[in-house]
Amino acid sequence: MTESPVTRVPVDSQTRAPGGRTNAYLIGEDPAALIDPAARTAALDGEVAAREVEHLLVTHAHPDHVGGVTDYADRTGATVWARTGYVDRFVAAAGHEPDRTLHEGTALPVAGGLRVLDVPGHAPDHVAFVLEEGIVSGDLALAAGSVVVDVGEGDMRGYLTALRRLLAMDPERLYPGHGPIVEAPRERLEWLIDHRLDREGRILTAVSEGASTVDGILDASYDKDLTGVRDLADRTVRAHLQKLAVEGRIDWDGSRARPR
Repeated sequence: MTESPVTRVPVDSQTRAPGGRTNAYLIGEDPAALIDPAARTAALDGEVAAREVEHLLVTHAHPDHVGGVTDYADRTGATVWARTGYVDRFVAAAGHEPDRTLHEGTALPVAGGLRVLDVPGHAPDHVAFVLEEGIVSGDLALAAGSVVVDVGEGDMRGYLTALRRLLAMDPERLYPGHGPIVEAPRERLEWLIDHRLDREGRILTAVSEGASTVDGILDASYDKDLTGVRDLADRTVRAHLQKLAVEGRIDWDGSRARPR
């Protein structure tokens, strides 16, 4: 069996994702690409030293995905890439100017091919990287649990579109930003889509039954303990309300919702 050209290196990071780590990925060997270096660690140093890293990429410019960009750019001399149209955002998060920009369809000559896929939703600049073996999917889908779509950073309509796009591509596996590799992507993506639509239905029902504030909608639409994550649920509910308002299904002024 041919050894996989994808190496996952979990890195301790400032993330609220389960496990407190972000996955850095090394794709190929000569040349190789380094994706999402959240921080410099001995384990990642060792993997980087074992190959010729010529490209440094991120799925999106959230702090828990870019913290090691400068260290590894300096260490490897790799070409640093940022999403076209979001260079300022990348520089603000990573503290490093990119050498080049990428966009939908950009291809890099590593591991038999690496192609960029635009998948905004979790973040406006979010991309995924398509390989023969699967898709490096960042924060679109995790092996367990759901993903926060923050109304300030994300877009729920875009996020659902991104999930459906990956589902239609039917990849062999997903290499997520946090946690283990997703070995059954179709099942996982279908679950995430259904989960989001179920939450949306609960929110719509709560509004139709008279809940108008975010706190009231949270209490009516969640049946689990939100201790420690209520702020994340709050932001996700706001993203759902924004989506429903854009679709003309409710009225939402940013503080109160009303049924149409």
